[in-house]
Amino acid sequence: MRKVSANISIDPKLKEESTMLLAKFGLDFSTAITLFLQQTVREKRIPFEIRLEIPNEETKEALAEFPDMKANKEKYKRHKSFKEVLKEID
Repeated sequence: MRKVSANISIDPKLKEESTMLLAKFGLDFSTAITLFLQQTVREKRIPFEIRLEIPNEETKEALAEFPDMKANKEKYKRHKSFKEVLKEID
């Protein structure tokens, strides 16, 4: 089968790390990309789950604070509308 070249731009560190990992599977970078594209076409979808990152530390702290906020509403400022919040932070 005739092949064509495709240029992609990626972070150098990502290419280095992925190339080293792929080598452990016996794959080179080009073969791995080809496998990904073949699977995408075959399944008519991205062949893996894409999701948001696990919450960062600030988000984890905010989520952990929620039970206290719910139990002790008087300790926390309340707003009547989102517009009111925006005025306060402006």
